[in-house]
Amino acid sequence: MVQFIVVEDEKNVQDQIKKVLRKLAFANDTDLDVKYFTKYDKELEKVINSDALRKVYIMDIELEGNISGIDIAHKIRENDWDSEIIFVTCHDKMFESVHRYILDVFDFIEKFHNMESRLEKDLQTIYSQKFDKKMLKVNGRNADLEIYLKNILYITRDKEDRKLIIYTKNIEFKIISTLNDILQKLDSRFIRTHRCCLANTEHIMEYNYKNGYFVLDNGTKVDLLSKKYRKKRMES
Repeated sequence: MVQFIVVEDEKNVQDQIKKVLRKLAFANDTDLDVKYFTKYDKELEKVINSDALRKVYIMDIELEGNISGIDIAHKIRENDWDSEIIFVTCHDKMFESVHRYILDVFDFIEKFHNMESRLEKDLQTIYSQKFDKKMLKVNGRNADLEIYLKNILYITRDKEDRKLIIYTKNIEFKIISTLNDILQKLDSRFIRTHRCCLANTEHIMEYNYKNGYFVLDNGTKVDLLSKKYRKKRMES
């Protein structure tokens, strides 16, 4: 079950969002669980702190009161890195570049530039993904590790201590295993880019085989791209 949380204090914009949500419900032949707010309050706080449902937040940045949409996003991300956040905003691209990766924001949509069509496309993409819950589970000596596959950027082998390093958007994990063993636990979105690296293709924005690197969607450049594995990448 997916819950949609709309936080918008302009009635005309909220009406546009309602229209898009009605179209989403009709297109998928389903009823949507939607809650509307104009500002941060106790009721919204309860929704954020509840882990009963996966959520999609559609929020303005400038809101009534002293708490902005960015402030609310920080409150969401204190404990919830799985729900999606979409900002509907008048702020410029510089503002977007600062906050997108810090808060893991799905999209920034300009209010007065094809807002309805862009929001409709984003919501259909999110809804059709059925909230990817596939996980990598690794049994450790002291504790078991569980990581959502969608959050893994890439995995490398540390030559010094012979452990694997799993890089995610927010943290790194070291485990005792081999790349071959881990690859068996991953799905088709992961490919071998180098004998020492497995990468999540959903996060790769650029492949540069000439210079031996790839670039992730958070701007990170990884110098672990070998021409030897190019054919497999093209087939994935």
